[in-house]
Amino acid sequence: MNTATHQVTISIEELQQTLEPLIRRIIREELLSLSRQKNIFYLTPEMPLYADMEEILQRKAKDDITLSSHEEVWNE
Repeated sequence: MNTATHQVTISIEELQQTLEPLIRRIIREELLSLSRQKNIFYLTPEMPLYADMEEILQRKAKDDITLSSHEEVWNE
């Protein structure tokens, strides 16, 4: 049996543009699900989101945060 192999090459920017909306949607859905289950949720240092939030806090302290519109963030 012959199987054709097809390889697609894209740039890092194209990959980011493709994945970012999907990742944001997944995170939004997961946070919504958590909040519906418990009405509140806590981040622990073991959680990857905790590290992300710490990074955001450090960037805020350095005044290195740019805000995006709702449309830019959620692609709506």
